[in-house]
Amino acid sequence: MAAGIFGNTEALEDLRDGFVGSLVTPDDPSYDEARSVFNGMIDRRPAVIAQCASPEDVAKAILFGRHLDLQIAVRGGGHSVSGMSLNDGGIVIDLRRMNAVTVDPEARTARVAGGATMSDLDRAGEPHGLATTGGRVSTTGVGGFTLGGGTGWLDRKFGLSCDNLLSVDLVAADGSAVRASEDENPELFWALHGGGGNFGVATSFSFRLYPLPVVTAMMLLWRPEAGPDVARAYRDFMASAPDEVGGGLIYLTGPPEEFVPEHLVGQLTLAVLVAYAGDEPAARTVAGPLLGLGHDAEMIAELPYAEFQCMLDDPPGCRNYWSAEHLDAFPDQAVDLFCARAGDMIVPSPSQHVLFPQGGLTARVGADYPVPWRQASWVAHPFGLWEDAADDERGRRWAHNVRADLQPWSSGAVYLNFIGDEGQERLVAGFGPENYRRLAAVKGRYDPENVFRLNHNIKPAA
Repeated sequence: MAAGIFGNTEALEDLRDGFVGSLVTPDDPSYDEARSVFNGMIDRRPAVIAQCASPEDVAKAILFGRHLDLQIAVRGGGHSVSGMSLNDGGIVIDLRRMNAVTVDPEARTARVAGGATMSDLDRAGEPHGLATTGGRVSTTGVGGFTLGGGTGWLDRKFGLSCDNLLSVDLVAADGSAVRASEDENPELFWALHGGGGNFGVATSFSFRLYPLPVVTAMMLLWRPEAGPDVARAYRDFMASAPDEVGGGLIYLTGPPEEFVPEHLVGQLTLAVLVAYAGDEPAARTVAGPLLGLGHDAEMIAELPYAEFQCMLDDPPGCRNYWSAEHLDAFPDQAVDLFCARAGDMIVPSPSQHVLFPQGGLTARVGADYPVPWRQASWVAHPFGLWEDAADDERGRRWAHNVRADLQPWSSGAVYLNFIGDEGQERLVAGFGPENYRRLAAVKGRYDPENVFRLNHNIKPAA
């Protein structure tokens, strides 16, 4: 029972008093479902899950956790590969009930509650033909994605998610409500452009939106042995591609879809995904060099952005391990090493061996936000998902070997949403050393006792 966990029935009842959402404890039938997260490796048992319905609920949960000296985790989409949105024996502030999105089509803005997923945001913008940069799957939480910087299919056209922030409302460690924008608490606003959940619990965001009536999705498939030649051609194509072109080069398990030939289904397959912000005729014209490479199969379609965002949704509950290496260059030697490592993937599985292009507006934004990885030309992202625990070591080794192979071309920076806990050196690389010191000062002001430490944690400056 909850009283046995806390030894303090009165404190729990005080939390329940006036709490609009739900409190889930280990004796509740919904407990196991409430504590499950995207990564099936994570099996943690919090003492209470506070399913908040309002900023006031969030404040009560924070003060409750602090009063009982409980570790506090914050959950939005639950996609952290290292399980930062759960803990053992502490309190989880679960924001998923706070998922409302309000679009102002005339102002081209959206107000997004802290627990919304990308699907919530994408679907709200779709009737108005409006969108902004989101994660590469629809189940990603808007909050963690944006606070970590936010790179997605549209960032070459519209910039990072954090570049489109207009304001953030959060509840600080002392339970107070704080708004951050260019005019209000501007240093905190700067920190929220990549500094993660270190400064409070974000309960709402305001974003700039852009006209985007249609996206053209283009998926081209080859046998894996075509990899080095296709990768070189893709590299050269992206060197002059317009900002409207996003996507990536992806080794994956051939899916059982109608457009996939039998010899690729269930087998290691090379794909080039083109996400074009525009109609199909324009996409075909731009992607002509790729369409002439002799692919084995294709899927080309115009569709709303919200539908496109669902195309590569990853199955929940698999065992996960991911990492990333950001590259200043991708010469032939790097191409060969990258393609060779695809042979180490666990197949069949939902794993993906990905190369994402950066550049475009992402690289041209002049703001000094703490996202130094935006200047890299490429991101190699070994994204491992599998079902059998016996494959854990193999999956981790593959990810680390990809990074090690590509070190000679590394920019040194890293997008922290793409990795788990890889040590302090990698953490600082995610922000940049000078930015880290500045972030630590902001942390010292808004969370001096490091209450919010289940994240890519910044230690508060004295």
